[in-house]
Amino acid sequence: MNLFSDQDRLVIRALKTEQMKDIDTYAFFVPGSQIVEIADISRVARDKSDKLKGFQRKEIKNHVKSIVDYLDQGNILFPNAIILALGREVEFKQSRGPAPEGLTNVASMGTLHIPRRMEGERVAWIVDGQQRSMALSKAKNSQIPVPVVAFVASDLETQRSQFILVNKARPLPSALINELLPEVNTLLPSDLTVKIIPAELTNLLNKDPNSPFHKLIIRPSDDNRDPVITQSALIEAFKQNLRPPLGALNQFKGLGNAPSDMDGMYKSIIVYWSKVKETFPEAWGIPSTKSRLMHSAGIRVMGELMDQVMLRADGSVDPVGEIKKSLDRIKPHCRWTEGTWEELGWNWNDVQSIGPHIGRLSNYLLQIDRQGSRQH
Repeated sequence: MNLFSDQDRLVIRALKTEQMKDIDTYAFFVPGSQIVEIADISRVARDKSDKLKGFQRKEIKNHVKSIVDYLDQGNILFPNAIILALGREVEFKQSRGPAPEGLTNVASMGTLHIPRRMEGERVAWIVDGQQRSMALSKAKNSQIPVPVVAFVASDLETQRSQFILVNKARPLPSALINELLPEVNTLLPSDLTVKIIPAELTNLLNKDPNSPFHKLIIRPSDDNRDPVITQSALIEAFKQNLRPPLGALNQFKGLGNAPSDMDGMYKSIIVYWSKVKETFPEAWGIPSTKSRLMHSAGIRVMGELMDQVMLRADGSVDPVGEIKKSLDRIKPHCRWTEGTWEELGWNWNDVQSIGPHIGRLSNYLLQIDRQGSRQH
């Protein structure tokens, strides 16, 4: 293998090209065990100020072990490329010499110099292949040549966006993608773009002490808390609220290139959901096994009710009072923690996060609210 190394750097034959403007991309082979010596795994976590750090999910031990078992079989093929993000400290020295006749010139050959540093200070980060990299570091077959594709992107935002795009079609937990989305400001596919505003609102609600959802939302980066609401449930509820023409948050969306009024959206959410918490205190902030209001079905149902309630409240001289009256109308009919939903024939814990259940329960509460509002 064309590999040279010393204590301070890894020097390796590589091909260099440019897929995006001003972002150099390299392809090379490296002994499998050396990937974790030059690249850190940027675990997703939150610091004391709740700022998001990293982007990688936790190590899946069973998955790593199965790869190690495969590698230790001996004569095996391992063509799966590891994808790295590189800092600008790497150096590429192009090789000299005449080009062969008829060469398709899409890359240049040379040597790539990658500094060696202590863990946590390395100039490379694993964007895709963390489980494979961990397995390669533990395998007996440590010198197997592993293909690597690396791009230079020293800023965390570019690393996160590439991580999302690389893993979008793979079984990456949606909760992890949802948590990373607000930290990315680059071009993303439309199905991810529509989640950015809901994901940002969810993050704000979780860290704001004045929010009814403060520290209640389940996120991959939170290890030492006891959250009860899935992030995806709120994101789906907010996506519904953003739909035109009657979504409660649609009025705050920017037209054309104008920015959306995130502050207006946030205040509207705070007002409505604070009243939900106040109306159902016995069902709030406890696990979904004890409260269907905290279940993803309950969140989605009350999110749909928000559209109708807020539309009426926005035209009222007393919006908060109007929200309270709406919730008070449905309260006697709700069975979030015990009893039976009489009109539906369901026990309180029969409600599941499936389309028919969410649809029927939403229609039931919407009808009660609508009929009650006409009588006043």
